[in-house]
Amino acid sequence: MQVDPIAAQQADPAAPRARRGPGAQIERVVLALAGGHGRVVEHRERGWASITFAGTRHTLRMAFDTPAGIEGGETLIAALPDHEFTLAGRLVADATISAVDHKMEPTPTLTVTCELLVLEDG
Repeated sequence: MQVDPIAAQQADPAAPRARRGPGAQIERVVLALAGGHGRVVEHRERGWASITFAGTRHTLRMAFDTPAGIEGGETLIAALPDHEFTLAGRLVADATISAVDHKMEPTPTLTVTCELLVLEDG
């Protein structure tokens, strides 16, 4: 069975669009650091440049709402700043956790915001 992604999007306009390109690759890598748990609820990209470098600053807000997911989110918090990223044609110059919100009521939820500065390699 095949699903037409355009028809699926039209059937449910509230469904998030599948991201492609470098942004999708960054999402996959960051989610992998969380053990495959969680979901990206917001991903913003904005251009960045200095005299010698050009790239993109990515801000990802991720939600973890299961016990395993929350554990994965905590693993992400610990691992992200020192992680050596491997992205084709790109270099992650900086990766930080900029916000953490851990709520216990009404259900346990962990929300993590991270920022990555991704430079074009070459």
